[in-house]
Amino acid sequence: MHVLLLADTHVPRRARDLPAEVWSAVERADVVLHAGDWVGEDLLDRLDARARRLVACVGNNDGAGLRARLPLVAHVELDGLRVGVVHETGPAAGRERRCDVEHPDLDLLVFGHSHIPWDTVTPGGMRLLNPGSPTDRRRQPFATYMTATVVDGRLDDVAVHRVTRH
Repeated sequence: MHVLLLADTHVPRRARDLPAEVWSAVERADVVLHAGDWVGEDLLDRLDARARRLVACVGNNDGAGLRARLPLVAHVELDGLRVGVVHETGPAAGRERRCDVEHPDLDLLVFGHSHIPWDTVTPGGMRLLNPGSPTDRRRQPFATYMTATVVDGRLDDVAVHRVTRH
């Protein structure tokens, strides 16, 4: 199962649309996980229409319309892998232990908010992934997104992709 991880797209505030390479990744993915800060409902509608399967949550920059449509934390099981998608996990210091306490029944937690790619494992064995942002790199050298595969309940082939500028 091919998985695309996105967060902090901020469309249309920070970008008019997702980069073409991200839309291509949507077409290749079996599941798209989006960790919030959509900003506009139009992107949610378009991504939902194009993705084979979309699992998403709301972010702190999302208005009432998105809050009515999306959960604070989304949960899904992907081929036996227990996955949560949330926007905020708090400060980097102490994140792993905090996430173990707040999300004890997960194998993978995908989060956003910082726009900083993140890949760690908690003391309890949960993988934490933040794909960064494909549209708003902030202080990062590149805008980013992630891909991974899930096979028999195991996460594999996690990759951070730099968005190429045209």
